Amino acid sequence: MTRLTRSQAIPLVLLTLVWGLNWPVMKSAVNAYPPMSFRALSMLAGLPCLALALRFFKVPFRIARRDWAAVAVLSLTNMVVWHVCLMLALPGLPSGRAAILGYTMPVFSALWGLGLYGERVRGRQALGILAAGAGVVLLLWHEFARMSGAPVSAAVLLFGTAIWALGTQQLRRTRVQAPTLAIAFWMTVVTTVVACVWSAATESARWARPDPRVLGAIAYNAALIFGFCQPAWFSLARSLPPVASSVSICMIPVIGLLSGAALLGETLHWQDGAAIALIIGAIALVLWPARSPSASVQLREA
Repeated sequence: MTRLTRSQAIPLVLLTLVWGLNWPVMKSAVNAYPPMSFRALSMLAGLPCLALALRFFKVPFRIARRDWAAVAVLSLTNMVVWHVCLMLALPGLPSGRAAILGYTMPVFSALWGLGLYGERVRGRQALGILAAGAGVVLLLWHEFARMSGAPVSAAVLLFGTAIWALGTQQLRRTRVQAPTLAIAFWMTVVTTVVACVWSAATESARWARPDPRVLGAIAYNAALIFGFCQPAWFSLARSLPPVASSVSICMIPVIGLLSGAALLGETLHWQDGAAIALIIGAIALVLWPARSPSASVQLREA
């Protein structure tokens, strides 16, 4: 178990809110603009925000030559595959709630940890993972029938989620001797290049001037998603145990669900309320600090 420090808890709460609200923002944008071009523009605008953050905190940009291969692998598993799969899948999924498939990530992370790294999933962690998984299933309860008409999109997003979960495990264990903010910057650079090349190769015939709604979504993603959420998430993923960092983001689909209902008029059902309770319970199980052995001894002595 782990105890969140204030420097971890504040970014976690903020990125949960910002990332959760981004689902209706992003869904609205990709319905009106080529998805990979939207992602490429968001990243191109986000890189200066990230660079300013490095300058402000006096973080060096330099990555040692011996570490570039590791950074390339981390870029692939943490960002490239996830963003490509997300942009390919999102237009084919029927609603913002279907994007919650992306937050099955804690289950995949636990499986990677168990299969590749021999991690032991203890009692409260196992219960938390099961509760989070059950919550995601309930959130998707009314979408399974409609999603059956878009199995490829759902499978693509699940594949991207599984690779992102692997990247979270790798980032936790990386031996790259560089600040997390610098690693985040160069991973974003690599992903931006891939998004730009993909957009030019497949969407150039549909390029047009973005309308104000799309421009607002690009600004939101540039400043808040790539300028804040991505580096904050990488920092948490590197400092918290993988299960804790993974399950902690399960509130994001809850925020996405509620903001989708408020902004896009999506209907809420009783399963959604049950899912929210399960996900909050999962977070509490994984992140609530265990009683210290000394405290247990004192209680027995009393």
